[in-house]
Parts: sequence; structure tokens; C-alpha cells
Amino acid sequence: MIRGVVAADREAVIRLVVRGAAGHEQEVEAVVDTGFDGWFSSPPALIAQLELEWRRRGRALLADGSECVFDIYEGTLVWDRKPRRVAVDEASTAPLVGMALLEGYELNLQVRNSGSVTIKALSSRRGA
Repeated sequence: MIRGVVAADREAVIRLVVRGAAGHEQEVEAVVDTGFDGWFSSPPALIAQLELEWRRRGRALLADGSECVFDIYEGTLVWDRKPRRVAVDEASTAPLVGMALLEGYELNLQVRNSGSVTIKALSSRRGA
């Protein structure tokens, strides 16, 4: 289970460890963003610090209807106490956890200042 907190600005924040291929790692605060369909996003400075591996360019349609082009890297997150290789979209924002990373998990939020955030794996058994 992953735990976090709802900040005063109503953002659901969790702490994650991000690792690059060379073994560099950094603990970061990441915002859970249900409007982001990717895995994880990171600012350029963290990508450079961790020496994440560049993979390709990506395109996204933003909420305002504009399109942006960005770089996609590969990194490892410690997710639910296990290392998980993920695509990392470069974005000049706080690190974001997207819906692709949350797939197979249940997200619960107490939306109030200092409310709890819990992310837990769904049962893999059908009908459970």
C-alpha cells in the first residue's frame, strides 16, 4: 500500500523513489493526477540529475486544446515497495503520477487539508 496526504491546495501527494539506469536515486513528492493518462512525469532537472535514459518523443493534447511535444525517458520507480520500470514524460511541473501507473490499484482520497491518500493493489482474483 502507498500512503500520502492531501495538501492545503487539495493536491493528493505521495512520496516515491525514482532511479536512473546508473543507480542514482532521489525521493520525490509526486502529485496524483487523474487527468494525466501517462505513467509518471518529471521536471527536466530531475531527469538530468538521475541520468534517465531517453527513449523517444511524445505528443499530448492538453486540456486547453493545444498540443505539446515532449521527450520521454525511462526510469525505475519504487512502487508499492517494488521496482517498476516506467516511461517518464518530461514536463516543467511538479512530478506527476498518472493513470497508467495507477492501473490495477484503488485510489482513496479524503479531500480535506491533511486528509489521507491511500493507493492499494486490487485483488487479482476474479469476483473477489
